[in-house]
Amino acid sequence: MVAPPLPGRVWFDQSWLDLTFVHWPVRPADIAHLYPAGARPDVYESVTYVGLVPFRMGDTAVGPTPPVPYFGSFAETNVRLYSVDDAGRHGVLFRSLEAARLAVVPAIRIAMGIPYTWARMRITRTSDQISYDSVRRWPQRGLRSRVTVRPGEPVEPTELETWLTARWGAHTRKAGRTWWVPNYHGPWALHSARVVDLDDELVAAAGVRTAGEPLRALYSPGMRTQFGRPIAVG
Repeated sequence: MVAPPLPGRVWFDQSWLDLTFVHWPVRPADIAHLYPAGARPDVYESVTYVGLVPFRMGDTAVGPTPPVPYFGSFAETNVRLYSVDDAGRHGVLFRSLEAARLAVVPAIRIAMGIPYTWARMRITRTSDQISYDSVRRWPQRGLRSRVTVRPGEPVEPTELETWLTARWGAHTRKAGRTWWVPNYHGPWALHSARVVDLDDELVAAAGVRTAGEPLRALYSPGMRTQFGRPIAVG
Protein backbone atom coordinates (compact mmCIF):
# COMPACT_ATOMS: atom_id res chain seq x y z
CA MET A 1 0.00 0.00 0.00
CA VAL A 2 1.15 3.52 -0.80
CA ALA A 3 0.62 6.43 1.60
CA PRO A 4 -1.50 9.33 0.33
CA PRO A 5 0.35 12.66 0.08
CA LEU A 6 0.19 14.92 3.11
CA PRO A 7 -2.43 17.67 2.92
CA GLY A 8 -0.59 20.97 3.25
CA ARG A 9 2.89 21.59 4.62
CA VAL A 10 5.06 19.17 6.56
CA TRP A 11 4.67 19.96 10.25
CA PHE A 12 7.64 17.87 11.38
CA ASP A 13 9.57 14.76 10.39
CA GLN A 14 11.57 12.15 12.25
CA SER A 15 13.17 8.73 11.98
CA TRP A 16 11.72 5.57 13.52
CA LEU A 17 14.51 3.01 14.00
CA ASP A 18 14.82 -0.58 15.25
CA LEU A 19 11.07 -1.11 15.65
CA THR A 20 9.41 -4.26 16.92
CA PHE A 21 5.66 -4.85 16.49
CA VAL A 22 3.81 -7.16 18.88
CA HIS A 23 0.02 -7.40 18.43
CA TRP A 24 -2.87 -9.10 20.20
CA PRO A 25 -6.52 -9.38 19.12
CA VAL A 26 -9.07 -7.32 21.06
CA ARG A 27 -12.88 -7.33 21.06
CA PRO A 28 -14.03 -3.96 19.70
CA ALA A 29 -16.82 -3.67 22.29
CA ASP A 30 -14.25 -3.98 25.10
CA ILE A 31 -12.37 -0.83 24.08
CA ALA A 32 -14.95 1.36 22.32
CA HIS A 33 -15.24 3.57 25.41
CA LEU A 34 -11.55 4.50 25.12
CA TYR A 35 -11.99 6.42 21.86
CA PRO A 36 -12.57 10.16 21.58
CA ALA A 37 -15.77 11.52 20.07
CA GLY A 38 -15.93 11.01 16.32
CA ALA A 39 -13.58 8.00 16.29
CA ARG A 40 -14.22 4.31 16.88
CA PRO A 41 -12.34 0.98 16.77
CA ASP A 42 -11.17 0.04 13.30
CA VAL A 43 -11.78 -3.66 12.64
CA TYR A 44 -10.37 -6.35 10.40
CA GLU A 45 -12.80 -9.24 9.91
CA SER A 46 -14.77 -8.11 13.01
CA VAL A 47 -11.66 -8.00 15.24
CA THR A 48 -9.45 -5.10 16.28
CA TYR A 49 -5.96 -5.16 17.77
CA VAL A 50 -3.64 -3.60 20.32
CA GLY A 51 -0.02 -3.07 19.45
CA LEU A 52 3.03 -2.86 21.70
CA VAL A 53 5.71 -1.08 19.66
CA PRO A 54 9.15 -0.37 21.14
CA PHE A 55 11.68 1.51 19.00
CA ARG A 56 14.31 4.23 18.84
CA MET A 57 13.31 7.72 17.76
CA GLY A 58 15.80 9.36 15.41
CA ASP A 59 16.47 13.06 14.94
CA THR A 60 13.29 15.13 14.74
CA ALA A 61 13.02 18.25 12.62
CA VAL A 62 10.24 20.83 13.05
CA GLY A 63 9.16 22.31 9.73
CA PRO A 64 12.14 23.36 7.60
CA THR A 65 14.56 23.56 10.54
CA PRO A 66 17.50 21.13 10.94
CA PRO A 67 17.00 18.01 13.12
CA VAL A 68 17.32 18.46 16.87
CA PRO A 69 19.84 15.78 17.94
CA TYR A 70 19.22 15.67 21.72
CA PHE A 71 15.53 16.41 22.11
CA GLY A 72 14.58 14.49 18.97
CA SER A 73 16.49 11.25 19.65
CA PHE A 74 15.38 8.84 22.38
CA ALA A 75 13.93 5.40 23.12
CA GLU A 76 10.15 5.05 22.99
CA THR A 77 7.54 2.34 23.53
CA ASN A 78 3.94 2.93 22.56
CA VAL A 79 0.69 1.10 23.18
CA ARG A 80 -1.67 1.75 20.29
CA LEU A 81 -5.16 0.87 19.18
CA TYR A 82 -6.59 1.13 15.66
CA SER A 83 -9.07 3.84 14.77
CA VAL A 84 -11.34 5.18 12.06
CA ASP A 85 -13.61 8.23 11.95
CA ASP A 86 -16.81 9.07 10.10
CA ALA A 87 -14.84 10.61 7.23
CA GLY A 88 -13.16 7.24 6.66
CA ARG A 89 -9.73 8.35 7.92
CA HIS A 90 -7.89 5.35 9.36
CA GLY A 91 -5.20 5.73 11.98
CA VAL A 92 -3.99 4.74 15.39
CA LEU A 93 -5.08 5.83 18.84
CA PHE A 94 -2.20 5.98 21.31
CA ARG A 95 -3.01 4.85 24.82
CA SER A 96 0.49 5.57 26.12
CA LEU A 97 3.92 6.46 24.79
CA GLU A 98 6.90 5.84 27.06
CA ALA A 99 9.71 8.31 26.30
CA ALA A 100 13.20 8.46 27.76
CA ARG A 101 13.51 12.23 27.17
CA LEU A 102 11.70 14.20 29.90
CA ALA A 103 11.60 17.47 27.95
CA VAL A 104 9.52 15.84 25.21
CA VAL A 105 6.72 14.67 27.52
CA PRO A 106 4.99 17.93 28.56
CA ALA A 107 5.65 19.61 25.20
CA ILE A 108 3.85 16.97 23.13
CA ARG A 109 1.13 16.35 25.69
CA ILE A 110 0.25 20.05 25.59
CA ALA A 111 0.77 20.65 21.86
CA MET A 112 -0.92 17.53 20.49
CA GLY A 113 -2.84 15.89 23.33
CA ILE A 114 -0.88 12.67 22.85
CA PRO A 115 -0.34 10.77 26.15
CA TYR A 116 3.44 10.76 26.39
CA THR A 117 4.92 9.48 29.65
CA TRP A 118 8.41 9.66 31.12
CA ALA A 119 10.35 6.44 31.61
CA ARG A 120 13.83 5.10 32.23
CA MET A 121 14.58 3.21 29.03
CA ARG A 122 17.38 1.22 27.43
CA ILE A 123 17.79 -0.49 24.06
CA THR A 124 20.60 -3.04 23.79
CA ARG A 125 21.75 -5.14 20.85
CA THR A 126 23.85 -8.24 20.47
CA SER A 127 24.84 -9.94 17.25
CA ASP A 128 21.47 -11.68 16.91
CA GLN A 129 18.90 -10.00 19.17
CA ILE A 130 17.61 -6.68 20.46
CA SER A 131 16.14 -5.85 23.89
CA TYR A 132 13.93 -2.95 24.93
CA ASP A 133 13.66 -2.19 28.67
CA SER A 134 11.41 0.46 30.18
CA VAL A 135 10.40 1.48 33.72
CA ARG A 136 7.81 4.28 34.01
CA ARG A 137 8.80 7.35 36.04
CA TRP A 138 5.66 9.47 35.52
CA PRO A 139 2.71 9.02 35.79
CA GLN A 140 1.93 5.61 37.40
CA ARG A 141 5.52 5.24 38.46
CA GLY A 142 6.99 1.76 38.24
CA LEU A 143 5.13 0.30 35.25
CA ARG A 144 7.51 -2.00 33.39
CA SER A 145 7.95 -3.38 29.91
CA ARG A 146 10.66 -5.70 28.62
CA VAL A 147 10.73 -7.09 25.10
CA THR A 148 13.57 -9.11 23.59
CA VAL A 149 13.36 -10.38 20.02
CA ARG A 150 15.59 -12.14 17.55
CA PRO A 151 15.07 -10.58 14.10
CA GLY A 152 14.96 -13.03 11.20
CA GLU A 153 14.69 -12.94 7.46
CA PRO A 154 12.78 -10.33 5.47
CA VAL A 155 9.12 -11.26 5.02
CA GLU A 156 6.27 -10.24 2.75
CA PRO A 157 3.54 -9.01 5.13
CA THR A 158 0.18 -10.70 5.17
CA GLU A 159 -2.94 -8.67 4.41
CA LEU A 160 -3.56 -8.27 8.14
CA GLU A 161 0.04 -7.21 8.84
CA THR A 162 -0.22 -4.61 6.10
CA TRP A 163 -3.49 -3.38 7.63
CA LEU A 164 -1.75 -3.02 11.00
CA THR A 165 1.41 -1.28 9.80
CA ALA A 166 0.19 0.86 6.87
CA ARG A 167 -1.30 3.54 9.12
CA TRP A 168 -1.06 7.11 7.93
CA GLY A 169 -2.55 9.10 10.76
CA ALA A 170 -3.39 9.22 14.45
CA HIS A 171 -6.52 10.30 16.30
CA THR A 172 -6.11 12.37 19.43
CA ARG A 173 -8.10 14.62 21.77
CA LYS A 174 -7.01 18.19 22.52
CA ALA A 175 -8.77 21.37 23.66
CA GLY A 176 -12.12 19.58 23.82
CA ARG A 177 -11.98 18.39 20.20
CA THR A 178 -10.94 15.25 18.35
CA TRP A 179 -8.15 15.62 15.79
CA TRP A 180 -6.60 13.48 13.10
CA VAL A 181 -2.86 13.98 12.58
CA PRO A 182 -1.85 12.88 9.03
CA ASN A 183 1.38 10.96 8.54
CA TYR A 184 3.40 9.91 5.50
CA HIS A 185 6.03 7.20 5.11
CA GLY A 186 7.10 4.60 2.60
CA PRO A 187 6.41 0.85 2.75
CA TRP A 188 7.87 -0.94 5.76
CA ALA A 189 10.87 -3.21 5.36
CA LEU A 190 9.65 -6.02 7.63
CA HIS A 191 11.45 -9.04 9.06
CA SER A 192 10.14 -11.95 11.05
CA ALA A 193 11.02 -11.72 14.74
CA ARG A 194 11.10 -14.48 17.34
CA VAL A 195 10.08 -13.27 20.80
CA VAL A 196 12.75 -14.37 23.28
CA ASP A 197 11.35 -12.52 26.31
CA LEU A 198 8.13 -10.55 26.85
CA ASP A 199 7.15 -9.12 30.23
CA ASP A 200 4.83 -6.15 29.83
CA GLU A 201 2.54 -4.16 32.14
CA LEU A 202 1.77 -1.30 29.76
CA VAL A 203 -1.02 -2.90 27.73
CA ALA A 204 -3.07 -3.79 30.81
CA ALA A 205 -2.37 -0.39 32.38
CA ALA A 206 -3.76 1.23 29.22
CA GLY A 207 -7.16 -0.33 29.98
CA VAL A 208 -6.91 -2.94 27.22
CA ARG A 209 -7.86 -6.58 27.72
CA THR A 210 -6.50 -8.89 25.04
CA ALA A 211 -8.67 -11.64 23.56
CA GLY A 212 -6.24 -14.21 22.22
CA GLU A 213 -2.66 -15.18 21.51
CA PRO A 214 -0.27 -12.64 19.97
CA LEU A 215 0.33 -12.52 16.24
CA ARG A 216 3.82 -13.22 14.92
CA ALA A 217 6.16 -10.43 15.91
CA LEU A 218 7.72 -8.23 13.24
CA TYR A 219 10.91 -6.19 13.20
CA SER A 220 11.94 -3.28 10.98
CA PRO A 221 15.26 -1.45 10.79
CA GLY A 222 13.18 1.71 10.35
CA MET A 223 12.35 4.62 8.07
CA ARG A 224 11.94 8.38 7.82
CA THR A 225 8.41 9.73 8.30
CA GLN A 226 6.62 13.07 7.99
CA PHE A 227 3.61 14.57 9.77
CA GLY A 228 1.13 17.20 8.63
CA ARG A 229 -0.92 19.68 10.64
CA PRO A 230 -3.82 18.23 12.70
CA ILE A 231 -7.28 18.21 11.10
CA ALA A 232 -10.40 18.59 13.24
CA VAL A 233 -12.74 15.59 13.24
CA GLY A 234 -16.44 16.38 12.90
